[in-house]
Amino acid sequence: MSGDVVNGTPAPIERRPGRILVVDDERSMRELLQIVLRREGHHVRLAENGAAAVAELEREPVDVLISDIKMPGMSGVDVLREAKRIDPDIVGIMVTAYASTETAVEALRLGAYDYLTKPFDVEELKAKVRNALERRTLRQENVLLKRALRSSSAFSNIIGRSKPMQDVFDLVETVAPTNSTILVTGESGTGKELVARAVHTNSLRRDQAFVALNCGALPETLLESELFGHMRGAFTGAATTKKGLLEAAERGTVFLDEISEMSTMMQVKLLRVLQERKFRRVGGTEEIDADIRIIAATNRDLAKAVSEGGFREDLYYRINVIPIHLPPLRERREDITPLAEHFVAKYREQMGKAVTGVTPEALHWLETAEWPGNVRQLENVIERAVALERGPLIQVSSLPSEQGPRAPARDAGAPADPAALPEHGLDLPRHLETQERDLVSQALRQSGGRHDKAAKLLAISPRQFRYLLDKYALR
Repeated sequence: MSGDVVNGTPAPIERRPGRILVVDDERSMRELLQIVLRREGHHVRLAENGAAAVAELEREPVDVLISDIKMPGMSGVDVLREAKRIDPDIVGIMVTAYASTETAVEALRLGAYDYLTKPFDVEELKAKVRNALERRTLRQENVLLKRALRSSSAFSNIIGRSKPMQDVFDLVETVAPTNSTILVTGESGTGKELVARAVHTNSLRRDQAFVALNCGALPETLLESELFGHMRGAFTGAATTKKGLLEAAERGTVFLDEISEMSTMMQVKLLRVLQERKFRRVGGTEEIDADIRIIAATNRDLAKAVSEGGFREDLYYRINVIPIHLPPLRERREDITPLAEHFVAKYREQMGKAVTGVTPEALHWLETAEWPGNVRQLENVIERAVALERGPLIQVSSLPSEQGPRAPARDAGAPADPAALPEHGLDLPRHLETQERDLVSQALRQSGGRHDKAAKLLAISPRQFRYLLDKYALR
């Protein structure tokens, strides 16, 4: 396996014993190869013909196949073909007593890694087997790396350890491989486009285009041209024929943000695309297939818009096949700290600043602010703070004074006096948890971030305090 980078230099590949299958109709040749390769530490299995070799391959995986080409019944080329069917990553080395260009080319064409000519040099055999094993290892590592990168990048720009966001991640992973239309809802700044991109990244369309269009940013005529394209002379200024985003995203994903701002006429045309998977360019007569997935997003209540006549009911049901709702930041405050850390790292690198984190006081300020602009507003505040901060930690003084923190949170309807019970009652467990979280946060702030001192302020053990930090994501 590949080693880690040490002192800037990649470590050499660790050579592990290989699993090798030797196929030859000559017993003496099979035994010779077995002796040589076992002395090198490899696990060697033998087969006297093609049928036996295929049975061995189906019984247990093999790293390297060494096969004679000329054999009665199945040839070595036939064995290699079957081996590739069973395991596409197997590495084949063909052996022949006939040094013909045709046989070598045929073997290499079918995926053989290399070939040997009888009689062969033992050292050459050892070298070819070592190289074959390294090739196999690197190929497997490459597959694993791609999977790891895909997994890590799928939600790399969406930070959230709260239960609501974990539910969103689970839903994205479940529905992404389908072709169903998705409607992402949530307040402005919650990250609806990031979710759409995550769906695309996890979908079978990931290798094709992802195009985004803000339906509220363009007038109807320009929106139609952007979406469907236009023919030359279709309208004043249409000097050339232009492809629209639906064509540009062929076999990919189209993200329609602020779909609620679409005019009624455009809603009708989009409905036709969803129903028939066809469209026409503006000024055109030719039907064009639309092999695309559509993800729509809105910050409005579309169901209400339908009831008020502002949005077509049939289009609403077409786009709302799979709804994904993003909660506002105020409903997932445990995500504020990891989000702040993410944005500090992002803008530290962009600006070349030495800012490494946030003071406990500034972190409390962030956790108790209202955030009507959600994640987008938090990012802007952190960007500003990183730009202004001269020390290693963001101070409260670097945060915008006009956006003060909210009062300590309590449930709607909870009395100002904690001992007073409102007439309509309250959710006692949630109310007590809110008070407990605020007290833990205050103790952390008053102790300057020292867990032992904060625990003493609350008359609990350091272990209990650490438990509460984890429970309320206050670390």
